[in-house]
Amino acid sequence: MSKADDAVFSKFPQAFKEWLDGRRIEEVECIISDIAGVSRGKAMPWAKFSRAERMFLPLSIFYQTISGEYADMDIANQWTENDMVLVPDYSTATAAPWAGDITLQVIHDVVDTSGNPIEIVPRNVLKKVLRLYADEGWTPVVAPEIEFYLTKANIDPDLPIEPPMGRSGRRVASRQAYSMMAVDEYGKVIDDIYDFAEAAGYEIDTIIQEGGAGQIEINLIHGDPVLKADQVFYFKRLIREAAFRNDCYATFMAKPMQDEPGSAMHIHQSILDTDGKNIFNGPDDQPTDAFMSYLAGLQRYIPGAITLFAPYVNSYRRFVTTGSAPVNLEWGADNRTAGIRIPISSPAARRIENRVVGMDCNPYLALAATLACGYLGMKNKLKPREAVAGDAYNLPRAIPRSLLDGLDEFKSAPELRHILGDQFCDIYTALKLHEAEAFLQVISPWEREHLLLNV
Repeated sequence: MSKADDAVFSKFPQAFKEWLDGRRIEEVECIISDIAGVSRGKAMPWAKFSRAERMFLPLSIFYQTISGEYADMDIANQWTENDMVLVPDYSTATAAPWAGDITLQVIHDVVDTSGNPIEIVPRNVLKKVLRLYADEGWTPVVAPEIEFYLTKANIDPDLPIEPPMGRSGRRVASRQAYSMMAVDEYGKVIDDIYDFAEAAGYEIDTIIQEGGAGQIEINLIHGDPVLKADQVFYFKRLIREAAFRNDCYATFMAKPMQDEPGSAMHIHQSILDTDGKNIFNGPDDQPTDAFMSYLAGLQRYIPGAITLFAPYVNSYRRFVTTGSAPVNLEWGADNRTAGIRIPISSPAARRIENRVVGMDCNPYLALAATLACGYLGMKNKLKPREAVAGDAYNLPRAIPRSLLDGLDEFKSAPELRHILGDQFCDIYTALKLHEAEAFLQVISPWEREHLLLNV
């Protein structure tokens, strides 16, 4: 290994060095998250990466919708394909253990040619929100929950999605929440997820069977929001690769199957002060004003941020009155029917769980948005409504019913838009409007079945 190689290698996390175990890196994947959370970037030989040459990608990556189409926007010189500069964040270096070659993945920061962060980049949006917290002497701590479905391979989009056959040969056997036998149904996939996560240096808190057939939940250890967003970003690919290895799909759609519950990314959040103490807990071990204002911020601003928590037309299928996702923005202690839950914990670990977020979100943007809502609540010293008692599922709906309704709320949330960045918000809105219009052009089987001969 040359001196240049040694200089780069020394920057890598210990977990990657241990996985490498003296082997030679063959390929490097230089990646970023686009607006949708899709991994984009460049792959190159180690020899090129280790020379630390400047790498570029066109800004137009962030003008693409989830279908790969480009949205035409009122942006000067939108189609000149000007370049962004990629700067490796060596702390994110991790293995791609499913690859045939010895492969390194590295998430990159994105700046312009003068070295300034480009504000429409999702990772930069999250960092911008965190700087506001830092200015107050606050450090957010978050813990995301990753829900997803394992499904039978679906190569024809006109056909409904089905759960895969587990080892018992019966699909219904996996529709048992918290069942260890249900987890064992797909043991080979879960074993590969564990192996891939260990190779990547990621610690999994728990894996459980959720309420849907083939629906799994992985909980992550709490930590820094950027680190946790990076991990969710990595985990989505890792889980998909584990599923492919076992001849099935893993999907993070909010509502992939009509008769099964949706998939969420619940976000646990708390805030530390400069002494590392939780500002949600007072000297008397009672909730603080900051805790109450943070709750109130979620209640006030989640409707305006919903398009970041529920970013697709399918996302709103999760919010049905017969489903398990809350449609209210009430809060309650140890109450999973409330949109905002206070989990059981010691007073020092007091935290708030946002249960509205769908798993189809971009993790950087979802974390940025929920922290922005709480920040505004604390800065404006808002007061929440009284805690809800009992079943809250039948309370009045507090969130928009569709992507278009959510975008209208987003446009009418100036404080939130200011925090996230007006340029980012304009581009995000344009992409989502493009997707919504594209969806409205498709005639569904329901329309053909019920309208063709009846209207």
